[in-house]
Amino acid sequence: MNEPFDLSTLDSTIEVAKAVGKRYRELTGKPLGITGEVGEVLAARLLGLDLSEARQAGYDAVGSDGRRVQIKSRCVLPDSKPGQRVGSIRLDREWDTVVLILMDQDFEPFAIYEASRKAVEKELLRPGSRSRNERGALAVSKFKTIGQGVWASNENPTI
Repeated sequence: MNEPFDLSTLDSTIEVAKAVGKRYRELTGKPLGITGEVGEVLAARLLGLDLSEARQAGYDAVGSDGRRVQIKSRCVLPDSKPGQRVGSIRLDREWDTVVLILMDQDFEPFAIYEASRKAVEKELLRPGSRSRNERGALAVSKFKTIGQGVWASNENPTI
């Protein structure tokens, strides 16, 4: 992706990917590994972001205000354990905010949270947790407390 493009051109592809991912989980009990890609496209579309080139170090999209946005995605299944974690957030990369898109078992988004670099750095550097300090992994519940809700589905308007 060298230039921004109309994300709606990916709509049918994302719908197929969601169906395949759901069916794979039903058959195997395991995730297919597409949550991040699906989440990036959905978050970009819902928040009006332009996706960056593939494998851009540090951020996945850019906002209309120029902020560099790292997008993290989680599927929250009905039987999910409460301690789910956000994927690794690296402080040695360039980014301004982190967006966390939460999706249900059908890869349908229900909430999006955004946290500033300052808030994320403060939490990641706080003493006490090896997974947080060494791997840059925050609990979803912690991310929700340091960030703010920026989007909610009509079916789940409270974030």
